[in-house]
Amino acid sequence: MTAIATAPEQAARLDCDRCGVRALSLAILPRGGELAFCGHHGRAHHDHLVAAGAQMISLP
Repeated sequence: MTAIATAPEQAARLDCDRCGVRALSLAILPRGGELAFCGHHGRAHHDHLVAAGAQMISLP
């Protein structure tokens, strides 16, 4: 199950929206919304998300 948070510091743990393992990054989308990614999926989607205007945040 993926936890939903409005800010990364509010989340105890987020799971990857693609595969369900622990998320290591959070993409804040320019039109609202968030996507959480594990290391693998974060690297795979990073360039496209940044090009689309998303802000990428590393999670602890």
